[in-house]
Amino acid sequence: MSMSCKNGGAPTSSTGSMDNGKYVRYTPEQVEALERLYHECPKPSSIRRQQLIRECPILSNIDPKQIKVWFQNRRCREKQRKESSRLQSVNKKLTAMNKLLMEENDRLQKQVSNLVYENTYFRQNNALSTKDTSCESVVTSGQHHHLTPQHPPRDASPAGLLSIAEDTLTEFLSKATGTAVEWVQMPGMKPGPDSVGIVAISHGCTGVAARACGLVGLEPTRVAEILKDRSSWFRDCRSVDVLNVLPTTSGGTIELLYMQLYAPTTLAPARDFLLLRYSSVMDDGSLVVCERSLSNTQNGPSMPPVQNFVRAEMLPSGHLIRPCDGGGSIIHIVDHMNLEASSVPEVLRPLYKSSTALAQKTTMAALRQLRQIALDVSQSNVTNMGRRPAALRVLSQRLTRGFNEALNGFSDEGWSLMGNDGIDDVTILVNSNPDKLMGLNVSFTNGYTSVSNAVLCAKASMLLQNVPPAILLRFLREHRSEWADSNIDAYSAAAIKVGPCNFIGSQVGNFGGQVILPLAHTIEHEELLEVIKLEVVGHSPEDAIMPRDLLLLQLCSGMDENAVGTCAELIFAPIDASLADDAPLLPSGFRIIPLDSCKENSSPSRTLDLASALETKTIGNKSSSGDAVISGATRSVMTIAFQFAFESHMQENVTTMARQYVRSIISSVQRVALALSPSHLGTHGGLGSPLGTPEAHILARWICQSYRSYMGVELLKSSGEGSESVLKALWHHSDAIMCCSMKALPVFTFANQAGLDMLETTLVALQDITLEKIFDDHGRKNLCSEFPQIMQQGFACIQGGICLSSMGRPISYERAVAWKVLNEDDNAHCICFMFVNWSFV
Repeated sequence: MSMSCKNGGAPTSSTGSMDNGKYVRYTPEQVEALERLYHECPKPSSIRRQQLIRECPILSNIDPKQIKVWFQNRRCREKQRKESSRLQSVNKKLTAMNKLLMEENDRLQKQVSNLVYENTYFRQNNALSTKDTSCESVVTSGQHHHLTPQHPPRDASPAGLLSIAEDTLTEFLSKATGTAVEWVQMPGMKPGPDSVGIVAISHGCTGVAARACGLVGLEPTRVAEILKDRSSWFRDCRSVDVLNVLPTTSGGTIELLYMQLYAPTTLAPARDFLLLRYSSVMDDGSLVVCERSLSNTQNGPSMPPVQNFVRAEMLPSGHLIRPCDGGGSIIHIVDHMNLEASSVPEVLRPLYKSSTALAQKTTMAALRQLRQIALDVSQSNVTNMGRRPAALRVLSQRLTRGFNEALNGFSDEGWSLMGNDGIDDVTILVNSNPDKLMGLNVSFTNGYTSVSNAVLCAKASMLLQNVPPAILLRFLREHRSEWADSNIDAYSAAAIKVGPCNFIGSQVGNFGGQVILPLAHTIEHEELLEVIKLEVVGHSPEDAIMPRDLLLLQLCSGMDENAVGTCAELIFAPIDASLADDAPLLPSGFRIIPLDSCKENSSPSRTLDLASALETKTIGNKSSSGDAVISGATRSVMTIAFQFAFESHMQENVTTMARQYVRSIISSVQRVALALSPSHLGTHGGLGSPLGTPEAHILARWICQSYRSYMGVELLKSSGEGSESVLKALWHHSDAIMCCSMKALPVFTFANQAGLDMLETTLVALQDITLEKIFDDHGRKNLCSEFPQIMQQGFACIQGGICLSSMGRPISYERAVAWKVLNEDDNAHCICFMFVNWSFV
């Protein structure tokens, strides 16, 4: 083995001795010894290299510098090998993607040709109909609809079912790779090698339909196995039961299935399907799994209507899976359904008529599951808290399934409806099924055993006008104190974690704040699984029933405000510190479903202006007519469901508590949603209730007077003498102005409009933000060095840097000024900061 000598040393002979020359030759034994050390330590220190020479006599006649050069070259070769392997992988991926794009281009050209032909045909018929009014025109407003052929009823014998299966296969392939459906690119999707795939939605066909194609790093048989297990990746799927299996002479399989889907909201019933699924291998080696509803057979399998379910129809749909050169698969997915929109309230019908919603929930979910599993296989690493991605995915699925179970409240799972208190806004369900409670009755190391023997669910739905779901969800996640009751959270945790479980009493403490500990992101960052640590303050350490800090396992999804038609969810459940895979979970939370597919154009940096919107008059007299005139106004439905474990003799008290709690949450969400609505930003001339108080006017005057006293110049260039004009001018000042308390841990107490925009928060939630939280390490050091000067001299100038908003977004600022705010008695009331020329990075 010849190695280049960078230091100009002499090469060795065949026995390893040194000669004057350019290369060093090592014997196989020497190379074996060096390779062994390289695998143990790729970059050994000089001491380790000398130790190697002492331990291996065969290397004793080689200069240590030459061994150093060998390791440098060995690392370089390893790096080149890895880079070459990476580039080969990328090249294979790009080649496959290029093939897929070429096929898609051919299909689009055929679709364009068909459209040109149909357009010409319609024009000719339209011309004829205008000349001869007695002739019935086949044109209806220039629109055409692709209808699924209506086959006569067929016998449900094996031969009849095989005929249905073959027709299903033909129709599915015509949608997946042909022109049976006019597909248009889904808004917001950018095809490419790193995207989830090429996603399209139907235009002008019966029902709702979505199509996707992409690359996955799994073999076709594995892909088919995953997609058939619909419950593992389709979160809305309650169950899939195989009623019968029939093999075909060609080696395929026909399965008769009964599938149930959860309802996404309390305002609509769930859906079920009676399906035929046909799996086969095509001549080119591709796998096909296609499905359709069985609703047109004679003497065949039947499923009578099921209570609380609406029978929906699946038109020919499925998956085409082709092996890809170099490994992996090219997959085509088609979902085509008729969800019986007429069975839901009119306000919800856009959801059941939306192909975009179908693509987001079903089609893209399948692709994401495949890509996530492929990533797990290629990178079988352990994530936070020692758990593999698959285990964390199971936890998130348990959260979603538990939330859906509570939301739907099926009687066969033990749920029973309780009477209301005269108002139908909140629905109460109770479940005393032993299977439901089996996971909750576990012993703990403190000797107590949970004795909760029932679970209560309080649920409600509300319509939101012109509120971006992603922004509202982010606010609910970041500002839990805005809507949550610490006593209720504490009770929920205690009911599951330890016993005996008492009703809320004086021993329960208050929360000092929340700490978010991320666990894992999904591959496209569509979901975030995290642990929320709620810090209890003012709580007795001797109390063995209540834990000092409460932990919530929390799932967030749909936080991208730029995604179209995305459902936003915030689901959480109390847990203990072990976070065991089989830990009992009682999920609660929020689901926000957009009912309009138009894209939001609101700026996220201007959505959290609660102060300018929370006017007493506006909240008390709000009407829907104002929203109707807003250009691009959108609607969404929010569904809330909270679960509580309790002892049966406490049912009446817990019912009252749960009903009041959900009503208080509804009130809080309405208040916050009003503020987040872009229609309210900048439309109100007067200032809101928090700023209209006498205290706000006094504080504004103190801020300006103190600035003039310390800095020698006016803070506001032109303002009237009245306190109202001073407050208005301060509120609309272009720089971010905010006040913080003079405590050991300063928290913000006031901010103007620019300050709230900068912190991405509200006046109400401002008190949850500490001063040190918004600075990075460098900013905190600067602040600590300047703080004594602020207290002694009364002001300080802080050099520019980076700080963070309450949402974690970095913000740059040119400089900052801090000064003490003095009251009428010249005593320090608070400290005021002004950030000049700030912007989001």
